[in-house]
Amino acid sequence: MAVKPEGMPCWADAMFTDVEGAKTFYGEVLGWTFGETSSEYGNYTQAYVNGKAVAAVVPPMPGQEEQPQWCLYFASPDAAATAGRIRDNGGELVMDPMQVGDFGTMCLARDPGGVVFGVWQAGSHEGFEAPMEQPGAFCWAEVFTRDPEKSDAFFPAVFPYTAQQMDDNGIDFRIFNLSGNPVLGRMKMTEDFPPDVPPYINLYFGVTHCDDAVATATKLGGILRFGPMDSPFGRFAALSDPQGASFSVIDTTTTEGEMPKLTDVS
Repeated sequence: MAVKPEGMPCWADAMFTDVEGAKTFYGEVLGWTFGETSSEYGNYTQAYVNGKAVAAVVPPMPGQEEQPQWCLYFASPDAAATAGRIRDNGGELVMDPMQVGDFGTMCLARDPGGVVFGVWQAGSHEGFEAPMEQPGAFCWAEVFTRDPEKSDAFFPAVFPYTAQQMDDNGIDFRIFNLSGNPVLGRMKMTEDFPPDVPPYINLYFGVTHCDDAVATATKLGGILRFGPMDSPFGRFAALSDPQGASFSVIDTTTTEGEMPKLTDVS
């Protein structure tokens, strides 16, 4: 498996006070199985689909029992250099680059609008192993922000992105591309979002049947936030798990409507 290109979403994890509860929930909803807990690394536990790594769950450090939230990591050939660009472009380092054994080097950051994300310089752990089209695997992500201008300037300055804006007066949506391929979306948060909801990156995981996944999630205590809804990209829904972490599910094989028109942004 090749190291992922700079700026490519490459890994996801989340802290849960009830790790066993999270394993049960995501195991049922997304078909995940879980590997051995790594006590050496804070009881970090990887999730798999068909034996391929897709994400990880971990209990919080003492005193860091905050609202659970999925964190998306972007690939970097040099985490220290990426950290420098984050600072130089108005971002904030939540955690300086830190080597994690021989697995790689990570840092955590916040964009100028408050969106938290991670950076991963791969060592022996290169990130997602399951292909995006595999049900249960990560397949897309969107930055939800109240300050789209800040995110729009920040992310292409930190990573080698080009950008396209969706031609839709009703939605302020932008796509970031790597080598002409879409890798990340950016959505302006509207008044529909309660003011206490912070900006965040919403992760999409693939499922074979969106409505079934929603039914399973809500049966297990998850909350349906939006959808299910048909789109040119697939039938999708936004959820919160029983511990409050937001994510979305999408069936990319069930599509409806024409692809939106996009305008290149210089």
